[in-house]
Amino acid sequence: MSSGGSTERAEKEHRPSPIDVHVGSRVRLRRTLLGMSQERLGEALGLTFQQVQKYERGVNRIGASRLFDLSRVLDVPISFFFDDMPGTVGGSQSFARRVSGFAEAQDGFEDDTLHRRETLELVRAYYRISDPAVRKRVFDLIKAMTPAE
Repeated sequence: MSSGGSTERAEKEHRPSPIDVHVGSRVRLRRTLLGMSQERLGEALGLTFQQVQKYERGVNRIGASRLFDLSRVLDVPISFFFDDMPGTVGGSQSFARRVSGFAEAQDGFEDDTLHRRETLELVRAYYRISDPAVRKRVFDLIKAMTPAE
């Protein structure tokens, strides 16, 4: 056996999986939208902020139980972490498209709406409203002001 093949395999094993990178980026997106620091997220999960960094970069794979914990702390369904995943990440087609009836195919955002500063500030301000009833009224007001689809 040649040493070149084992070196190639070792390098491939140390590169983060594109799926792990995507899931990590979704963790970072949600954490940022909530205005939560890596330290605070780590504390809520019983982790160091360095571990949170590794998850967000996709360096460390997030296990099922940890993903469940993340979904509860970040208040999103587990599917959120896989939303907008390019079809090429999981192979030639996305998992949802390969498994008939698993989920409807969803188009990703055409623009970068979730990454705009204005969006982040709006979401942070929304979540700073401590009274759930007032927050719901603000949500209903905004929905009422938007054009019908």
